[in-house]
Amino acid sequence: MPVTRIFFALSVMMFSASSHAGEVRAAVASNFTGPAKLIAEQFQSETGHRVKLSYGSTGKFYSQIKAGAPFDVFLAADDTTPEKVAKDGLGDSASRFTYAIGTLVLWSRKPGHVDDKGHVLQGKFDKLAIANPRLAPYGVAAQETLEGLGLWNRVKDRIVMGENITQTWQFAGTGNADLAFVARSQTLKDGKAIEGSQWVVPRHLYNPIRQDAIMLNSAQDKAAAEAFMKYLKGPRAAAVIRSFGYDLP
Repeated sequence: MPVTRIFFALSVMMFSASSHAGEVRAAVASNFTGPAKLIAEQFQSETGHRVKLSYGSTGKFYSQIKAGAPFDVFLAADDTTPEKVAKDGLGDSASRFTYAIGTLVLWSRKPGHVDDKGHVLQGKFDKLAIANPRLAPYGVAAQETLEGLGLWNRVKDRIVMGENITQTWQFAGTGNADLAFVARSQTLKDGKAIEGSQWVVPRHLYNPIRQDAIMLNSAQDKAAAEAFMKYLKGPRAAAVIRSFGYDLP
């Protein structure tokens, strides 16, 4: 085949692919920032669809979705908020599924400060950061942990609350809090623990953090949104999710 014909054929193929590419607007719980970025990059590379990611607290996203915020899919930090979205008639209940199960950790930027039993909580410290339980499921898990250990009343006056789990991690990362209950995904890089010290909180101390995704009824490009939801269930996304310390259902 002459070179000009080959070039023309390739140009037609590229134009056809780009003309069918869509955009997915995803509201993503803050704890899932790292995995979401990698998954979005892979999805864009493999499908041509663009992904616009917004990060924040699950509670705030719920309020925004109820107010008509322009999102196509919602990746929450719990399973109850997507259920409410479906019951409110704002999301497709059939599309809802658990994409990850989160793990809570107690973290300090100081090496050796947090032992592998969490005994540091019973010692002397100035500030403990947790996400606001009214907005963030990881904050609920932190409160459940402290109550289960019988420490809530003892430490509550030293607690500083982040609007979401990212701000909570920043409190400890900048030294404005000695300790922070955060998502394990925030304390891993390339599958290895970042500098500092951490205690992986035993699962029996808090209710399972089942993180559900749901496609919203307001999705403008349903084909692209459905493709992204399908990709999130697939093996390539699963490998990324596991590498950040999450479990899968």
